[in-house]
Amino acid sequence: MKIFLDTAEIEEIKEAYSYGIIDGVTTNPSLIKKSVEKRIANGENIYLKKYIQEILKVAKGTPVSLEVTETSEEGMFKQAQKLYKMFNPKYKNVVIKIPINPTFNGGEEHHFDGLKVIKRLSKLKIPVNCTLIFTPEQALLAAKAGAKYVSPFAGRIDDYIRENGRIKYDKNEYFPAEGFYKRKYLLEDDGVKSGIDLVAQCVAIIAEHELDTEVLAASLRNPRQVRECALEGANIATIPFSVLRELVKHPKTYEGMQKFTRDIVVEYMELLK
Repeated sequence: MKIFLDTAEIEEIKEAYSYGIIDGVTTNPSLIKKSVEKRIANGENIYLKKYIQEILKVAKGTPVSLEVTETSEEGMFKQAQKLYKMFNPKYKNVVIKIPINPTFNGGEEHHFDGLKVIKRLSKLKIPVNCTLIFTPEQALLAAKAGAKYVSPFAGRIDDYIRENGRIKYDKNEYFPAEGFYKRKYLLEDDGVKSGIDLVAQCVAIIAEHELDTEVLAASLRNPRQVRECALEGANIATIPFSVLRELVKHPKTYEGMQKFTRDIVVEYMELLK
């Protein structure tokens, strides 16, 4: 499973890439805006376009998702082309994020505009990361339209299930992959029992129909969710820097290192000098 970093903080991106295990970056306009504003407030001479260029440069050779802000078919299509033409000729790693359904409040006006744009971009060989996936059928349609990646939001569907079940929770709290029971009743969303289950169903559908699309598990909040996505066959997990750092931690590892240090053989150390 590939690991993408979900951030716009350049320091986090540089640090994570130094580990040698990062395969890409996902961002959004809000994250980028906050990062730029923080630097301007600290007196740095930076602007939005230059900052995006820095991210693309650090992530050279690996995909970076940049998101559109328009919600109509033509608006998204024009922005996608502009982003791609602005940055990809030089850096050659731009992926365009398009929402599966850019409609607000269930209105019908733009229901299929996301899919239309994905199809149009795929014909131009512009890679798309279809975002805001909350059902396996949304992932299926995005894959059929030509999306290179589909991003099921595991953490957010967990939130939705808990909120509908009126369960108090902390966002970083682990949600069981097998689902959550309340008074012996399994809480679920139309057959999806957890965020990990959503990822698993997306993986199964795309594999079953041999679609040329990768499942990018998003909105992951703890190491166990990352592990479970890997076990379910997700092609990619995109995770915050804080979760990435947690992946290598375990108290028994610390204990083992302490014992190893105490038991160092002097002759062996001399041999290695």
